Amino acid sequence: MTTPYSYHRVDEADVDLSSVTVRRHPTARRLTLRVDQVTGDAWVSAPPQVSERDIVHFVRRYANWLADRRARVPDRVPLADGAVVPLMGLPHQVRHVGAQPGSPPVEWADGELRVSGAAEFVARRLTDFLKAEARRRLSELSMEKAARIGRVPARVSVRDTRTRWGSCSHTGRLTYCWRLILAPEVVQDYVAAHEVAHLAEMHHGPAFWRLCEALADDMVTGQDWLKLHGASLRRYG
Repeated sequence: MTTPYSYHRVDEADVDLSSVTVRRHPTARRLTLRVDQVTGDAWVSAPPQVSERDIVHFVRRYANWLADRRARVPDRVPLADGAVVPLMGLPHQVRHVGAQPGSPPVEWADGELRVSGAAEFVARRLTDFLKAEARRRLSELSMEKAARIGRVPARVSVRDTRTRWGSCSHTGRLTYCWRLILAPEVVQDYVAAHEVAHLAEMHHGPAFWRLCEALADDMVTGQDWLKLHGASLRRYG
């Protein structure tokens, strides 16, 4: 049984770089080099007929670009006691408060995220809390903006998406990255406006952008923030 992809690694000894994964694909027409903005992992997509030597030369040619992209990958921040995590764009310190009978799993107050219960459950409880806040906030924004154009989303949900901040299906389902709850309100507002606009305009033509701008509080500021800081939201957890 054959698969459409084959994998091997170009080693540091060969190209004077950290290891790069090579993915050969039968439909690839040229060499492309990409870097995962979360992990810093790099890979080359290559046509089947391209030689190993050509791939190594290609990676060497873009060595400076690769090093620059990897340098931009932020360090991971575990969701643990003492960590500083943004919420609605503002820094909050995670504080494990131990067993607190009758208290919620996470209390959001005074610039802190106070997590109760056993220490080994801090990350899970905090993640669940952030996802719930994201779902609540983005659902409210979506419903309010959709009502302004006479539409109703079929469903609003959140996930830990890797490539998109939001999406709108042809059936009217809106899906958002839960990490938007870490971003400033203007960013959440823009992404909600973007996806709600797709309920009426399923494209990115002029009519879509006019509607998106009308629905958003400040479309340009939201876009610019994501371009500059969006990747940093993926470092938490």
